[in-house]
Amino acid sequence: MPPTTLERVAAGDSAAVEDCLRKYGGLVWSLARKFCANYADAEDAVQEVFIEVWRHAGRFDPEVASEATYITMIARRRFIDGLRRRGREPNAAPIQEEALVSEAGHEAQTEVREEAARARHHLRQLRPEQQQVLELSITQGLSQSQIVEATNLPLGTVKTHARRGLMRLRQLLEADRDASSPREDPS
Repeated sequence: MPPTTLERVAAGDSAAVEDCLRKYGGLVWSLARKFCANYADAEDAVQEVFIEVWRHAGRFDPEVASEATYITMIARRRFIDGLRRRGREPNAAPIQEEALVSEAGHEAQTEVREEAARARHHLRQLRPEQQQVLELSITQGLSQSQIVEATNLPLGTVKTHARRGLMRLRQLLEADRDASSPREDPS
C-alpha cells in the first residue's frame, strides 16, 4: 500500500506538502471561516494549522483515523485555542459535517461522513457518563474544566471518563475496521 500524504510529509517529501495543501486546504479554510472573525485572522489561522500538521505528520496513524479527520482535529484544536487566546468562547453549536467538508473533494466528504457515522454509532455503545463527557468535548468543543462546570463532576472523574471512553471508542473502531477489511484468500 503506498504511503499516505501525511506519511510522505513526515518523511520530508516536498511534493507531499503541495499535495496536502491541495487536498485539505479547502477543508481547513472552511473551518477557519467558522471560527475566525475576519479574513486576516482566518489566513493566519490556516497557516498555523498547516504548520502544526507538518510538525505532527509523523504522529498520523491511518489505522486510527483518516487524514481528513486527523487534520480536522488539529484545525479545531488550533482554532479553539485561538479563540481562547483572544478571550472569546467557541460557538457551542456542533459543527455540521457538511460544513466541515464543504470545499473538500467528494472523496474526502464521503470518507469523513462514513467515519463520523461509525464513530457516532460506537459512541452510543459507551457508558452514559463517557458518552456525555466525550460529546461535550467533541461536539461542543468544551475544555475539561468547562465540562466540570457543566456536569458538576470532579476534574479527575472527567479526565478518567474521557480517557477510558476514547480508549474504548478506539477499540470499537479498530474491531469495526478489522471486520470490514478484506480477507486474504488462503489458497
